[in-house]
Amino acid sequence: MKTARKAHSKPGRPAKVSSHVKTKAPLASDGRMKQAVAAVWVRHRVDIVALGSILAGILAAFGLWADAAGPLGNGLRVVLGALIGSARVALPIMLVFFGIAMLRGPRPSQSDGDPLDSAGARSSRFTLSPFDQEMPNGSANDAARAEAVLAVRLLIGALLTVLSVTGLLHIVVDRPDVGDLEGLADAGGVLGWTLGGLLVSGAGTWGAALVLSVVGMVGLVVLTQVSLRAWARTIEPAALRSWLVQQVRRILVVRKTPHGEEPLSEANSVSTQYASQEEDPKAEHSTSEPREVWRAPEIVASNSKRLARKSRAQSPTQASLADASESDVPASSGYGHPQTSKWRLPPLDLLNGNEAKQVGQDEASRKGLALEQALAAHDVSAKLIGMVVGPTVTRYELELASGVKVSRVTSLNKDIALALASPDVRILAPIPGRQAIGIEVPNTDRQVVTLGSILSSPEAARATHPLEVAIGRDIDGKAVVMDLSRMPHILIAGATGAGKSSCINSMLTSVLMRTTPDQVRMILVDPKMVEMAQYSNVPHLLTQPVTDPKKAANALAWACREMDRRYELLASVGVRDIDGYNHAVSQNNQEAEPLEPMSLVLVVVDELSDLMMVAPRDVEDSICRIAQKARAVGIHLVIATQRPSINVITGVIKANIPARLAFAVSSQTDSRVILDQQGAERLVGRGDMLLLSPTSTLPTRIQGAWVTESEVRAVVGNWRRQAAALGSATDDAAVTSQNTGVDIDLLSPSSKANNSDDSDDELLEQAMRLVVESQSGSTSMLQRKLRVGFARAGRLMDLLEQRGVVGPSEGSKAREVLMSSEELLSESS
Repeated sequence: MKTARKAHSKPGRPAKVSSHVKTKAPLASDGRMKQAVAAVWVRHRVDIVALGSILAGILAAFGLWADAAGPLGNGLRVVLGALIGSARVALPIMLVFFGIAMLRGPRPSQSDGDPLDSAGARSSRFTLSPFDQEMPNGSANDAARAEAVLAVRLLIGALLTVLSVTGLLHIVVDRPDVGDLEGLADAGGVLGWTLGGLLVSGAGTWGAALVLSVVGMVGLVVLTQVSLRAWARTIEPAALRSWLVQQVRRILVVRKTPHGEEPLSEANSVSTQYASQEEDPKAEHSTSEPREVWRAPEIVASNSKRLARKSRAQSPTQASLADASESDVPASSGYGHPQTSKWRLPPLDLLNGNEAKQVGQDEASRKGLALEQALAAHDVSAKLIGMVVGPTVTRYELELASGVKVSRVTSLNKDIALALASPDVRILAPIPGRQAIGIEVPNTDRQVVTLGSILSSPEAARATHPLEVAIGRDIDGKAVVMDLSRMPHILIAGATGAGKSSCINSMLTSVLMRTTPDQVRMILVDPKMVEMAQYSNVPHLLTQPVTDPKKAANALAWACREMDRRYELLASVGVRDIDGYNHAVSQNNQEAEPLEPMSLVLVVVDELSDLMMVAPRDVEDSICRIAQKARAVGIHLVIATQRPSINVITGVIKANIPARLAFAVSSQTDSRVILDQQGAERLVGRGDMLLLSPTSTLPTRIQGAWVTESEVRAVVGNWRRQAAALGSATDDAAVTSQNTGVDIDLLSPSSKANNSDDSDDELLEQAMRLVVESQSGSTSMLQRKLRVGFARAGRLMDLLEQRGVVGPSEGSKAREVLMSSEELLSESS
């Protein structure tokens, strides 16, 4: 207090400072200086080390290569020559490489995973340890650990490489003694003399050379972070396309072909099935066990043989497969030229087999770390145990800590999307058959899946049924080939522009690439008039693409009549399905009146909503009848719509078509209408789809295959040229001769003369007969008898008035009937 008063009373005199304060000031200044130096070192340590390494490499190059570094360079050359011998010339390159690698920073772990990266770096990149969660600067610690791992990797790789090179130099050169410094400098130095001498004395010259070569390869792998497995997968397609491999495979196929049969043609031999297929190495990035991926079921060998004999103009696909089951020839996809048929399948090179750029791993790795951090921020303890990079999305597989509820993760859907800067994510909780949950995140750079790459894949090579069509690639990068005969019908739905038309084009092009008109016939219903016009005049078509919605309803009715006719044939032969019938036909073709084999019929409807607006009851009844009974006689439906509402996809249609293909929709309600579950509202469009098979309750995510218009025109043009050369065209006459044709006009010639309007209703003759026989011109009677709506019944009544059958309207009373039964009979005759 006295000191304070004195200081206050005498402001002109400086206050006395205690001695202990004077001594602490320099210490505090030294502490701040050390902190500043430490901060600068922490911030720029990588730059300092990298630039120092590059500088050392340049100086070493001057001294070792040009003798331009003075005494320092001479001393370095002598010391390194005695230590590592001739390997010293590579030291400048390694130092510069080390500096550049440090400047680039640590790379994310590769898909195949190196041992060092899996052991050390993976924990810092993909796992949040309790230590990191407690420290506020966990990200800085992660970066420091990653940099340390990179430095250790480079040092270990360089050390192994130097050991290998020096040992090999000692073995190859004259193996000088330890006292011969000049000899050691020209060979592997003391290091090579030690290592090479020990290995030669223990394993011999060749054994030592082999060991040192393997050590050198390991050093290069560790040094460059290039996985041998990824490298092998990269060069595999080129190796399979090589001339030598094709010649060996062709020789093997020829030797295994049974006597009296010709091998597959050169253009479509077995080797071409694998020519452009590459297993996606990124699918190996997951560290978990392999997962089962849904595949379209394959038919048994007996069915394939029966199917191969169903047509007198059989394709080489089925012929070769039928023989393969007896002679152990590897199964092929059947892109061969028939030996007896007049038709020739289009060559596979009409389609583009190259796929666009692969999805990078860097972004996926960064999002994996961000995903864990986002979950940790919401107090969800989870560990990333693997990820699968697909063409469209990447699935991150998380293992939840004990006691964490799955519902806590599913409720964080929007928060996870925000943390990953993604438009939306889809959560699988849990992944079927595993104790893990999956979070599917869309890729920023998507891979384009081409139809040619799917048709040249091993999955397509194993396909045997004519109706096995290429769909796309699943999330694991595996090709998906769907057997329509096992579906046996499929419903495709999604929003506009989501990829439905592209999927249908892929299916139709697959059928045209794999089958002949003797095997598969098609009916295409295209109310939009432009989607399927490019397939006109293809010999596979029973009739030209149907564009009138009214005629489309008649096309479905023809399919029902054809189904009944085929069942009568099956009953007459005493078989149960089309395979049994064709087998019986092939066995009894020596009779006086041999039966004709049945071909498969594929009915494709591109827009169901237009048909349901014109004739909902007729269309729904026909679809239900076909879906319930047509599988056994080889008639299959593919129905697509862009309006997934209950008015279009009715409960009766859904109950009879269990296979669904859902594209991106706008709401959960639309997804439930298609799949009976949510999920389609989180798809990202442009071919991203969910396939719900009849044998599973969980949909499979697939990126649809893309086929360009030019490729479709090339395939269609191939078939048109063959049809023109053979004098064959779309065989409408054979269908319409029995009044069962798709394009048959139900209006009589007299009605066409009396009414030139193109909108004449097909039920006019039947309505005329009902009105004349009952002598009652009642619109409600036509509604009940013809099972049509009020508007259509009124239009029929107006047409009957124009033809003079009934009189004008009299309000609510029935119209007067002006024609008698005798006049109707005379007009009909």
